[in-house]
Amino acid sequence: MQEIFVLISFIAFFLFLFPTSFRKYFAIAGWISVVGILFAKFPDYIIANNFMYPVAAFLGIPFLIIIIPKLLEENEYSIIISRMAGIAYVIFAPFMLVPLLADWLIAVNVDLLAWVFTGIGVPYELVEWNMFRINLYRVEIILACTGIQGMAIMLGVAWAIPSSVKQKIVSFFVIVPVIFVLNILRNTFILTAYGNQWFPYFPEIASNGQIGYESFFWAHNFIAEIGALFAFIAIAYMLYWINPPLLGKVMAGIVDLFVKEIRGWFGKGI
Repeated sequence: MQEIFVLISFIAFFLFLFPTSFRKYFAIAGWISVVGILFAKFPDYIIANNFMYPVAAFLGIPFLIIIIPKLLEENEYSIIISRMAGIAYVIFAPFMLVPLLADWLIAVNVDLLAWVFTGIGVPYELVEWNMFRINLYRVEIILACTGIQGMAIMLGVAWAIPSSVKQKIVSFFVIVPVIFVLNILRNTFILTAYGNQWFPYFPEIASNGQIGYESFFWAHNFIAEIGALFAFIAIAYMLYWINPPLLGKVMAGIVDLFVKEIRGWFGKGI
């Protein structure tokens, strides 16, 4: 089911990028499919004790309630945020839909992780081409571990705003190499923390029944997620200096669009 939603959203957002009279309908189909992806993966998130994405899935419902009417009205900022999603999907979806591309990117990350572990003296074993074992604990490197989603989202944000070719090129080098390197460090931390059981705390919250999972939970679902948030904020500020309208008029307009609607729901419309 998830692959179907990915394919639909990719096609819809791709078609949205072309200036036709139907583009707002393609954007609506794309956004509905994105929320569908989040709900389709809901069981996986629950098993992994990852609560961020289930929360995002439920937040997707009010998001759709706001964005769909605005797209039908052809609101400027609803079009811009949909363009961001469209560019991000054109970058990310091929890796999701073409196994050869996904396997190549995973293999690059596996090789670099192995190189880092060797360099810092962390003993490991590759039990499969994409699965590390440190001590007794195994972690499989999948597409979601490569940072490609974050790169695609940030490139979508940067390139959806009108800018020069030079600004787009500089934005690329601010986003892709930085996120790639930070993601390797993130994975190094998570696997080392899990393999050496650095955080065996609060099993009543962090355990999924798997021995030692608590360390993975705190490293992956808590510390790494917070670190990623701060990294994205830092990258966003760098993009602002490259293209000031990004965090100026455009982002303020997008935020204001949703804030006004939510305030209106609670009788505080302005």
